Amino acid sequence: MLTKIFPFLGWVKGYNSTSFRQDFIAGLTVALVLIPQSMAYAQLAGMPSYYGLYAAFLPPMIAALFGSSRQLATGPVAVVSLMTAASLAPLATAGSEGYIAYALLLSLIVGTFQFLLGVFRLGLVVNFLSHPVVNGFTNAGAIIIATSQLEKMFGVYVDGKDHHYQTIIEVVKSAIHYTHWPTLIIGVSAFILMFVLKKFAPKVPNVLVAVALATFISWGINFQNDVKVNSASFKSDKVVELLASFNKAVKAKPDMEKKLTEANKVLDETRKSHDNLAILQADQEVQIIQLGIADLNQKAAEYRKQIRNILLRGVVLEKGRMDLYLVEDLPQGLATDGRTWRIKIGNKPLKMEEIIVMGGGAVVGEIPKGLPSVSMPPLDMRAISHLLGSAIIISLLGFMEAISIAKAMAAKTGQRLDPNQELIGQGLSNIIGSFTSAYPSSGSFSRSAVNLQAGAVSGFSSLFTSLTVGLVLLFFTPLLYHLPQSVLAAVIMMAVIGLINASGFIHAWRAQKYDGIISIISFLLTLAFAPHLDKGIMIGVALSLAVFLYKSMRPNVSTLSRHADESLKNSVAHGLKECQYIDMIRFEGPLFFANASFLEDQITDRIRNKKSLKHIIIVADGMNDIDASGEEVLSLVVSTVRSAGLDISFSGVNESVMAVLERTHLIEKIGRNHIYSTMEKAVCAVHENSHRNSPEDQCPLTNVCYISK
Repeated sequence: MLTKIFPFLGWVKGYNSTSFRQDFIAGLTVALVLIPQSMAYAQLAGMPSYYGLYAAFLPPMIAALFGSSRQLATGPVAVVSLMTAASLAPLATAGSEGYIAYALLLSLIVGTFQFLLGVFRLGLVVNFLSHPVVNGFTNAGAIIIATSQLEKMFGVYVDGKDHHYQTIIEVVKSAIHYTHWPTLIIGVSAFILMFVLKKFAPKVPNVLVAVALATFISWGINFQNDVKVNSASFKSDKVVELLASFNKAVKAKPDMEKKLTEANKVLDETRKSHDNLAILQADQEVQIIQLGIADLNQKAAEYRKQIRNILLRGVVLEKGRMDLYLVEDLPQGLATDGRTWRIKIGNKPLKMEEIIVMGGGAVVGEIPKGLPSVSMPPLDMRAISHLLGSAIIISLLGFMEAISIAKAMAAKTGQRLDPNQELIGQGLSNIIGSFTSAYPSSGSFSRSAVNLQAGAVSGFSSLFTSLTVGLVLLFFTPLLYHLPQSVLAAVIMMAVIGLINASGFIHAWRAQKYDGIISIISFLLTLAFAPHLDKGIMIGVALSLAVFLYKSMRPNVSTLSRHADESLKNSVAHGLKECQYIDMIRFEGPLFFANASFLEDQITDRIRNKKSLKHIIIVADGMNDIDASGEEVLSLVVSTVRSAGLDISFSGVNESVMAVLERTHLIEKIGRNHIYSTMEKAVCAVHENSHRNSPEDQCPLTNVCYISK
């Protein structure tokens, strides 16, 4: 019982100094990969980079301690990070305090859902995400993740659009207008370095090498070069007017939002009075304010776009002051500092006396020292209702990724795996993570592979991983200040290459064409609806369920004839003649309310079309279950067949179906002497009587009779 509640107690048995050394080395190795990856994935989730370190601190340890896999490495992963960003985008601006609060709340919801699934042993619910749907979603997700990093690779800044492809178009336009070449060169170089090391020196930690080298180069060349200037430094009235217009639009928004809050309160109170005219007026007031806010957002976005497209040249004056001229307005003969400057702008008003202009590339910047504080995420019922659907999808996707990796490793190590215990471990890691500033996490394929290859023998390796991340947070965060953002983008792009699997579509198509079609549709819709990723996967799930229901409603019903290998097989599929007097019908699937009438129709059609028919044998070895509707139709079929002057028998009825026939006394109506244990016994029993006075030379049920071509 203790090891069920605390699975990690089982690790201690037979644990020795050799095991400790292997786990320590593996944990340290994983941490060296995890630290830069987690920072990159945090930005993919729309969070400040250091929140990735928070998600890499306690969750790996908790998931290992309470899960069943000894080598699974948990933490931030690409797909879950992307889903997090997609879920939170409608609620708040990426990176804002409200956004971070919602991310922690999402982690709590995800963890709670996973934990409850594990406790109630409902891990099988993950089967609703069929392989074709996951394959389509994963391939689309990999493309979306990779293209979402183009902004950082080119060193340009754009506002997110309603659809991902629109955002990418804006990124390409901005890149044509202005690409920061040092940013692009460092990012591409880091990608090439990681790719080469992974291919030719797989034991070398390629991510760590690329990050360390890029950080050192960034520090050495002063890659980041941000300067604060006064608005008077801009020698262009157009620039100053744009800045003032942007500030005016952004500053007006909080007042409008307060008015909206008050108007919503008035609307709620008015609804209680049931005064339809007053309700209509209050609702109209809310809509007017909402339109006003939307107009302000549109104006601010337009001003922001214009400001981001401004390219400036700097002229250095005495005492470090600088005048900034538009590139096209720079007076001839004026010596500049050789840099192209841009204005750093976000969603907040600019301080006109301290405007940040960028003359270099973007880096990670300052990371707060110390471990994350412990506090409960704020419980907002409106936000919970909005996030619940996304949380369920993230829970199932995250768990599917984790359990797939864990199963693959268990097959190599011979370890026993408990999916429900794994759900409990993943759930607790997200719950506890939400209390320590961690956004949703899951099992990582790449880091789990590193953990296994490094020789991890137990979950203690993840404990050492968490301790290493904790030490970095406490003492080494200043070393990460100069890490270029484009290198983090390269890390993400490198990681998602492995997610692209075109052969998955071909495999699904070969298995069943409809699976291939579902996989392709899931892929295309996920791309089309991005960043609203939940829509693509939900439609994929709906299609899978629709196909399942359709197949259940129309199961395979075939007539059998004798094949060359002496077995009885589908006559249509193998080009065999059918007996004129005996129709041996195989029904494949449970007989229940959705398909019972289909069986009745099939038998009625055979009675109508086969004029010489004397006996019907229902081969029921594929009928594994029957409900009340199925039993009722079966009784009706027996009556219909016998009233038409024919007879009916059954073969291969399994125990569960036989129990229903016994309980409902249908077996008495059929006749116990009309139920045979095998097909061969059924054919032998009814053949002579059915073929009495028959001109048929050779019966297709006893002889091989092919249809002449």
